Amino acid sequence: MKPFRVGIDAYSLKPLALDPFELLDWAIINDAEGVQFSEVPSEADDPGFLRELAQYAAQNDLYLEWGGGEHIPVDLTTGRPKDIAPVNERAARQAAALGVRTVRSCSGGLMRWREDAIPTETLLRDMAKSLRAQRTMFEHFGVKLAVETHFEFTTFELRRLFEMCDAEPGAYLGICLDTMNLLTMLEDPVAATRRILPWVVTTHVKDGAVVLAKDGLVSFPAEIGKGVVDFASILRDLGSLERDVALSVEDHGGEFEIPVFDPVFLAKFPDLAAPEFVELIRLATETKDRMDRRELAILDRPRWPEACEDRVKRDIAALRRFVTSA
Repeated sequence: MKPFRVGIDAYSLKPLALDPFELLDWAIINDAEGVQFSEVPSEADDPGFLRELAQYAAQNDLYLEWGGGEHIPVDLTTGRPKDIAPVNERAARQAAALGVRTVRSCSGGLMRWREDAIPTETLLRDMAKSLRAQRTMFEHFGVKLAVETHFEFTTFELRRLFEMCDAEPGAYLGICLDTMNLLTMLEDPVAATRRILPWVVTTHVKDGAVVLAKDGLVSFPAEIGKGVVDFASILRDLGSLERDVALSVEDHGGEFEIPVFDPVFLAKFPDLAAPEFVELIRLATETKDRMDRRELAILDRPRWPEACEDRVKRDIAALRRFVTSA
């Protein structure tokens, strides 16, 4: 299996308020091999800044990955149509100037948790129409839009989106694989990774867990190696890809309620089959056992600023151990 480069997503260290060059320095000092700027720095429209950032990364043998993309052509607050083409062209232009071939896209989150949410099939149809029209632009810049497995669409739905866009693996659309978010969308991380594997171009490597609660399930991020995400299996699958995929650690505090005991909510996941739901329950049992043994706990989001730096350092070290043993 080919070696992986292990780096960080800048969001993990946001409480430190580091500027982009300080983030690269942090990566160098802490044995990370690159930085994914999933949130685009304010200086990103300055060609001189982009040139200097690319040069500094190259001088220190660091990979760069970029963000700023969007894939939902709707204002999720108002429900009104939104032109995302200029946003994506701006992000693609910046990425190309950096020599980066992907742009991470994250447009919303926890949408079907709202009673007034726009139906998923409507969003998929609108997305396909918008993204098909942007294909030539992405190809012009040589950039792929990496749609994150976030709290928006399941991997089943993203596969349907790619089919609607006539986007074959390796074309202008890809996936930023967030390994923990899959749990929140009621997917087994291993099975979901395999469903979407040919399209994976970037990652948010994040451990997590899921536990039974009064109203259903609760998912939460965990320090890498302490959660229930099967990284050994996922890394083997990622290692089978012909393209190189960097492993960018993303971590944060918080928890997410998943009201699976509500039949109206559960009906919003029509692709969820019994075997995968049973696997989620098994993972919930494993999570409870670890919590009972005090090996695993939910870190409240307000506590993340004080914990983030040391935990991300441990995340990097743990992920390297997984890579070494894969």
